[in-house]
Amino acid sequence: MTRTIMLIHGAWLNSRSWEGFKARYEAKGYTVVAPDWPHDEGDPADLRARPRKALAKSGQRNIIANYERLIRALPESPILIGHSLGGVIVQHLLDRGLGVAGVAIDPAPTPGVPLGPQAIVSALPVFGDLLSAFRVKTMSRRFFGTRFAQTLPDHLKDDHFARYIVPTAGKVYWDGVINAIGIDWRNPARAPLLIMAGGEDRIADASMAKAIFRKQKRAPSLTEFKLWPGRSHWTGLEPGWEAVADFALDWAVKNARGQAAGVTPLAVASAA
Repeated sequence: MTRTIMLIHGAWLNSRSWEGFKARYEAKGYTVVAPDWPHDEGDPADLRARPRKALAKSGQRNIIANYERLIRALPESPILIGHSLGGVIVQHLLDRGLGVAGVAIDPAPTPGVPLGPQAIVSALPVFGDLLSAFRVKTMSRRFFGTRFAQTLPDHLKDDHFARYIVPTAGKVYWDGVINAIGIDWRNPARAPLLIMAGGEDRIADASMAKAIFRKQKRAPSLTEFKLWPGRSHWTGLEPGWEAVADFALDWAVKNARGQAAGVTPLAVASAA
């Protein structure tokens, strides 16, 4: 059974967003890698103060290709855990036969699945700028507090914004709707996949995650769904994130290809 985990962040965040998951998994004896997207590495405050122009050229294809290259360089095939657009990237990597198991947390809009109403509203600040495909975009504190992390206690919102939020490439949004990369929903080479959604997510609707689950369930490998009622898109960082982290890893360990015998079964809420 693999002892390696790769954590894949989404838009508006970099690898720092995984600091809790990473420390928690390393304490359990795992080797954890959490790569940044190209031009996303560094302190979030510095990145907000001086956005890198090169980031504007980052699109889903080159980001996915970078993760594929990093995975193929690892000594063993990892468990893949991604959040938001990272959850979409996990699906693409699994579709390429990579990883022993995947977990997509609050997956962003995925090719072939209609956008949910909350996802449409949340994407308007990017799509409303017709030149955003060529620009680095920034998030406002108001957007963070009312849509990205609205269930986070108010007294934590400023600190979390300052510690974690980074600029992102508008191109990654447009790549999801123009010449998007397809997914083979029936791919027999795809490893087991768990999709998790927050019941109060205003970035990636739970209904959209359920629709992704129904598409992915066409594959012969195990596909399951877990809803976290009352949790927002900030589910990996808001209070109670430890339960999310533990559930993701326990599921992946139990269901990964090549798992060791004798693992204690875990009850998972599967959708019909």
